Amino acid sequence: MEMTQSVQALSALANESRLAVFRALVQRGPEGLKPGELVARCGIPDYTLSFHLAHLLRAGLVTRRREGRTLIYAAQFSTVNALIGYLMENCCAGRTPPGSSECGDGCGVPSKSDPLKA
Repeated sequence: MEMTQSVQALSALANESRLAVFRALVQRGPEGLKPGELVARCGIPDYTLSFHLAHLLRAGLVTRRREGRTLIYAAQFSTVNALIGYLMENCCAGRTPPGSSECGDGCGVPSKSDPLKA
C-alpha cells in the first residue's frame, strides 16, 4: 500500500459514522450487511448512510455486491490488512527476531504474515 492510499483509507475512517459502519461490517464478516441493517446497527440516518458508504467504497475499505434487488456491503479485509501492514512495516526498525512471529520484546505487533492476529 502506498502513502496516498493509506491517507485516503485513514481519512475515510476519521469520521464517527463511517467508523461505526466499518466496525459493524468487520463484525459481520464476509457475509456483509444490507443498508437497512447498517442503519439499525449504527443509528445513522438512512439519508446519510449512502454518503458514508461512498467514502468507504472510494477508499477501498468496503465492497458492494448485488443480490437480486438488494445491495450488500462488506468489509474489504485485504485493504485493511494492507493498511495495517503499511502502518507497522517499520516497527522495531523492520526486524522480526529469529524464530518469532511478533516484532520485538513485548511490543505485541503481529507479524506481516498475520496482521490481524491478536
